[in-house]
Amino acid sequence: MKYKNFLIAIALVIGSFSSFAQSNLLNAKTPDEIGKKTAAQLISDNDKPLPYGYVHDRDVLMGKTTWEIIDLDERINFPMYYPIDTANIGKERRSLFDVLLKGIKDGKITEVYSDSYFNTKKTLKDMSTSFTYVDTTNAGKEEMNNYLSDYKSGKKILDPQYINKKELGAIDISDYKIKGYWYFDKRQSELKYRLLGICPVSPEAKEIGAEAPDYIELFWIYFPAVRDILHDASAFNDRNSAMPITFDHLLNSRRFNAVIYKEENVYGDREIAEYMKENSQMQLLESERVKDKIRDFEQDMWNY
Repeated sequence: MKYKNFLIAIALVIGSFSSFAQSNLLNAKTPDEIGKKTAAQLISDNDKPLPYGYVHDRDVLMGKTTWEIIDLDERINFPMYYPIDTANIGKERRSLFDVLLKGIKDGKITEVYSDSYFNTKKTLKDMSTSFTYVDTTNAGKEEMNNYLSDYKSGKKILDPQYINKKELGAIDISDYKIKGYWYFDKRQSELKYRLLGICPVSPEAKEIGAEAPDYIELFWIYFPAVRDILHDASAFNDRNSAMPITFDHLLNSRRFNAVIYKEENVYGDREIAEYMKENSQMQLLESERVKDKIRDFEQDMWNY
């Protein structure tokens, strides 16, 4: 009976993956027909992300909160970064940042915070200066000074060539920071991971193009609240474009490479870089030590 249920689950997962491929691509006679789905396909696509099981506090034998950073320069993390240019690509393909930003602008993502502890909420208005920067060029300032009265009275309007506008895009995202909770479920005797938050890292819009920009945390999103939105968006599968993977599945299954830069500790959750200063190699070794410490707990449970 268990084997039969397992096969059914596998079939459902495969069916959910294939539903994200370009529908009707091989049957379309004109480009307008690409993407049109039949009634049966629409019904099969009406699925939800796999729900988390209920975990009672008394079932958690060990728990540890960690913060990790995902470097988008690494090839394995490219599905989160690309595509960076959405003008010349299909509307069904978007980067993770575009999906998150669109959800915030549309009002579908509301659990947006300024820190990883989810204490202070952030609105789109609060983040507007980070996303867009508008300034007048030096030539524009001289133009306004020469015809100051005309500009004040409204007789003249500053030409767009004198306005410098920068907008933050997916191309400017350098990393993602994630916060998660490792715990040992004594009921199932298994070490598990639950993703709690995600945060894009980039320079502010005004520093785009600078030689040494300051990278900041744009916003923190409470991950369990956006699973439905991430389930509707798919990342590119380099091995098989007919079977993309959803961002929800990609993140929950940890199909990325990340480095621990902080764990909860008695020193106010200080980062590794604060006590392993100016030594990148030692910081990486310390990150691996923290990872091994968590992983070894499960191994030690089976020692007799």
